[in-house]
Amino acid sequence: RPSYVLGGQGMCIAVKDSELDQYVRTLLKTHPENEFLVDHFLEDAIEVDFDSIYDGEQLHICGIMQHLEPAGVHSGDSTAVLPPYSLSDRIIETMTEYQLKIAKALNVRGFINVQYAIKGSDVYVIEANPRATRTIPFVAKATGRPEADIGVKVILGAKLSDFDDLESKLEHYAIKEPVFPFDKFPEVKKELGPEMKSTGETIYLLKDFEDEHFRKPFEFKNLYLSR
Repeated sequence: RPSYVLGGQGMCIAVKDSELDQYVRTLLKTHPENEFLVDHFLEDAIEVDFDSIYDGEQLHICGIMQHLEPAGVHSGDSTAVLPPYSLSDRIIETMTEYQLKIAKALNVRGFINVQYAIKGSDVYVIEANPRATRTIPFVAKATGRPEADIGVKVILGAKLSDFDDLESKLEHYAIKEPVFPFDKFPEVKKELGPEMKSTGETIYLLKDFEDEHFRKPFEFKNLYLSR
């Protein structure tokens, strides 16, 4: 989805030409003044949320979260695992390199969130958000670090070297699990896709991946995409 479309509103995944034709006709019928964007979909790609803070010199990695559901499910509706559970060191190094280059290019001072899609050995940038996103409170809870406080102070001119103990000391896995309002709106389709449907999230701290909060969504992760 384009980064300027909040919540993935009006987005769809078209597998066949006929589906694309039908969606475009519907779109132009209801909003004839609107433009639309057709983008290539990365099938079976892994999505990653990468939160960091940049002070103009140093990059602090707040957290790297690997989504269980494939790319195409809105990030707000995805179950995310901190730290990543299956990404190689090379992929993580590549994302960190990209993160630093993007932060420098955007002249960021403070938070920078980048969403990546991993397809095989290739790393794609989905979007960059020079702000605190919804995952910062999750990361702060999981790590015990006051990421919001650190980020705001960097925005106001502090350096990351002013802070002690920024290294991650996670002795567990943390899972961000979305909360959906389907019990309040039973008529709403429960298939997940580019449009965000969740209204909140919960956090679970796990010792291993035998926990049902990881095992159950992992077993059914490929069924969540509406296409």
